[in-house]
Amino acid sequence: MNRSRKPAIRRPLVAMTTAALALTMTLGACGRDEGGGAAEGQGEAISEGKASGSIEVWAMGTEGDVLGDFVSDFSDANPDADVKVTAIPWEAAHDKIANAIASGETPDVTLVGTTWMGEFAESGGIDPTPEGLVDEADFFEGAWDSTEVGGTSYGVPWYVETRVLYYRTDLAEKAGWDEPPASWDELKQFATDLQDKAGVEYGISLPAGGGGSWQTFMPFAWSNGASLTNEDGTEYTIDSPEMTEALEYYKSFFDDGQSSTALLDAGELESGFADGTFGSFISGPWHTGLVEDAGVKEDQYAVVPLPGKDSAPGTSFTGGGDLAVFSDSDNKDGAWKFVQWLSEPETQQAFYDEVGDLPAVKSAWDTGELADDPQLQIFGQQLESALAPPAVPTWEEVAAAVDSEIEKATKGDSDPADAVSAMQKQAASIGTGL
Repeated sequence: MNRSRKPAIRRPLVAMTTAALALTMTLGACGRDEGGGAAEGQGEAISEGKASGSIEVWAMGTEGDVLGDFVSDFSDANPDADVKVTAIPWEAAHDKIANAIASGETPDVTLVGTTWMGEFAESGGIDPTPEGLVDEADFFEGAWDSTEVGGTSYGVPWYVETRVLYYRTDLAEKAGWDEPPASWDELKQFATDLQDKAGVEYGISLPAGGGGSWQTFMPFAWSNGASLTNEDGTEYTIDSPEMTEALEYYKSFFDDGQSSTALLDAGELESGFADGTFGSFISGPWHTGLVEDAGVKEDQYAVVPLPGKDSAPGTSFTGGGDLAVFSDSDNKDGAWKFVQWLSEPETQQAFYDEVGDLPAVKSAWDTGELADDPQLQIFGQQLESALAPPAVPTWEEVAAAVDSEIEKATKGDSDPADAVSAMQKQAASIGTGL
């Protein structure tokens, strides 16, 4: 891999603050139309021709920093359009979007964290994607699913990320492994051998709870056939034998001392991977740069698809960012044409070249570094079997409950069956919001 071109470093979004949850509950009664709720069906198709008028855009993180200059090609092709980008810090983004929707004072386009789509769609604050704007089949399935609420799409995936298995190849060889683990049984044996034969303290590092731990646990559950909601998203379906079995398996790494129950400090995972404390871990593309910065050489580690229950690849988690157009936009036609441009394969590949965002459009991976780099191709392969959490308004709140019950189970304070039952009870009490 050309190490001058790394995927942009972004952390997974975690549960909303109490204040943000309060805003979620009041959006439907603050300044929205009386009908409220998500619209049925897709929006009307956009007009023919070029975009025009002012197009105000909110973008977060690295995207917000670079998008203003990046849009020059769009401006050249649409000389009557004026794109104005405002950079918003991720930590302020949710509340800023929620307040703008509640007041009716919004820009035209915004970047939305995938786990927020259900909330903002159900509030009536963002519009359904216009009919025919893009082809759903062009996108990774999990990424597209993050835009759908009650069967209607409310945006377009912009960039994606997913989780794979990182492992120390030199230590694996010492432990007698010249191929990565491909199944649950193999992953358990792999962690054991790394400890017994290669001398690592922990064969794998898994989060033992805490914010966002569901993002590492759910791939095991999805690979085992578990689901979080029914098909139409109206009920949570967490309490199942498949979910319990997955949590039993996940818990076994802590029971057997193959993963630590301690919550790691910032940088501790990377330094532990470098010094041989941790033989493997599960994470996203940003960690390629972080582990190398910590001192791991390129030939000392590899990334591979997650082991499935019986074979690889297993199902992984997909996150990233979606593009949405506000219902109160003054220039919806121009806004959707801008979103359409950002979804073109050549634009997606150019944006990867600019900031390292992995494209949500599959054909953008067919040329250039994305096609040639073996490490990047692993992430592309994993994205073919990756799922997003349900796009329902209450998922962030339920996710916090799932995180809490995972921690109780991994630390021995709760039996997996009881923990899964508690997840379901809390989720049912909260409801999906649809």
